[in-house]
Amino acid sequence: MVYQQKPWLKVYDSRIDEHVQIQHNSLYDFLQGAVDRYEDKPAFTFFGNVWSFNTTKVITDQLASSLHRAGFTKGDRLAIMLPNSPHYIFTLFAAFRLGGIAVQVNPMYVEREIEHVLQDSGSEYMVVLDAFYQKVKKVQSATSLKKILVVSFGGERFDLADGDHYFDEFLNGELNLPDVEIDSLEDVAVLQYTGGTTGLSKGVMLTHNNLLANFNQVCDFAYKTCEDKPEDFKMITVLPMFHVYGLSSVALCGIREGANQIILPRFDPKEVMEIVKREKPFQMSGVPTMFFALNSQEGLEDCGFDQLYYIGSGGGPLPVEQAKLFEKRTGIRLLDGYGLSEAAPTVIFNPPFVPRKFGSIGIPVQSTIARIVHETEDGLVDVPVGEAGELIIQGPQVMKGYWNRPEETAATLRDGWLFTGDIAKMDEDGYFYIVDRKKDMIIASGYNVYPCEIEEVLYQLEAIEEALVIGVPDPYRGETVKAFVKVKAGYSISEEEIKQFGKENLAPYKAPKEVEILPELPKSSVGKLLRRVLRDQEEIKIKA
Repeated sequence: MVYQQKPWLKVYDSRIDEHVQIQHNSLYDFLQGAVDRYEDKPAFTFFGNVWSFNTTKVITDQLASSLHRAGFTKGDRLAIMLPNSPHYIFTLFAAFRLGGIAVQVNPMYVEREIEHVLQDSGSEYMVVLDAFYQKVKKVQSATSLKKILVVSFGGERFDLADGDHYFDEFLNGELNLPDVEIDSLEDVAVLQYTGGTTGLSKGVMLTHNNLLANFNQVCDFAYKTCEDKPEDFKMITVLPMFHVYGLSSVALCGIREGANQIILPRFDPKEVMEIVKREKPFQMSGVPTMFFALNSQEGLEDCGFDQLYYIGSGGGPLPVEQAKLFEKRTGIRLLDGYGLSEAAPTVIFNPPFVPRKFGSIGIPVQSTIARIVHETEDGLVDVPVGEAGELIIQGPQVMKGYWNRPEETAATLRDGWLFTGDIAKMDEDGYFYIVDRKKDMIIASGYNVYPCEIEEVLYQLEAIEEALVIGVPDPYRGETVKAFVKVKAGYSISEEEIKQFGKENLAPYKAPKEVEILPELPKSSVGKLLRRVLRDQEEIKIKA
């Protein structure tokens, strides 16, 4: 079998072990190790303020102690709805210290989406930005939430409801921390919500070991062969921490490497260019649309991007022409990779030490086996080198399963393999290429969008009889959402009304940007709606 030969190992640098080494038992132990190593070195820079590694642990422990006093115990869920900030890190590791589970809540979620995540996770505690507080309060009665902590970055504070507290006022300097035993292989650290075939997002259970394995895999690939890494290097942390790519492959990697992370709550191409020019960072990562935006900026050549060690791209397909344009204008390689929430997330990527192959997502990280297979009546068959099949994965970063969804877990995790649903191929050197991905999933600005969820929302409109959603090419987002609908007889609704309804009930990247009303939607012989027919028709239109 081709995968058993692990052809990618022949392009591993001699300094890279085949198997990843995990030095800590829990994520909090990992933070303690970083604090012991880096002490008063700056860990985070945010709006001109700097937090050292020591200060990070002090605030983390104060928060953990205060949560413990409030009744938070091992296994409890703590929802986090924050933009990138040091407070995100404090909250995460406070939950880890108590053996709790951090629930990632996208700050762009509307009330319906927030309510689902809180209900599904059973979160009783939440840390939220002041700007989102009222959204959470509107759905609280339908959830298990009993305590909300509010983060404010400045400005006038408003009164909170009884039982809620501002983050800094909740902290208690007198520590009272319990002894908590962590089973790193079994204890869940993070619930990362992603879409599902039912239209409802589901929680990916990532254990302490999943995350410990993955950021060590990424860091070893990225930095172990670097001979001139500065003692106190800076990195730009602009990928959202509420996405596991930004959390694991950026923020946690930064902590391991002792980086001073320049944290940006949102991406602005001009701001990033100014920071690169002024701060001379060592590394940054982004999603493809960030590089599309940078490619459109004047003066990109003069910012000093060529002084960075490397720049990583993930979260969606990176078009070769966009990568070449960025490299031509900046003089630095843009290194693509592949991952998914179910693998914490990185599986395959292009480390700085491998020769470039444009269009390839790279090679499997340490301790990871990737196979390209076809499913037959007799079981799985590995396809020959160069041929396409489904990509399946095995490794320590693969999730424990989906929260309270045993059937979906069993369909995705089979015989020790994670079935990605993505179509890929491998060349003779062990480099992988994504040929196609899950047909129904849309990747808009690096975010996974699942059509069933949008369709469920559209069906809330009484005038809609049938709805199908697909992704269509978008020069900036990569893909954008298009909805096709059939209107019930005797009803009337406009395309603009449907788009407005989407804006009110979905996060901005999920809301349909295009709507087309059709007299009939395509169906199979048994009446199943056929999304692929619409997708094929749109491709024909584009080529025409």
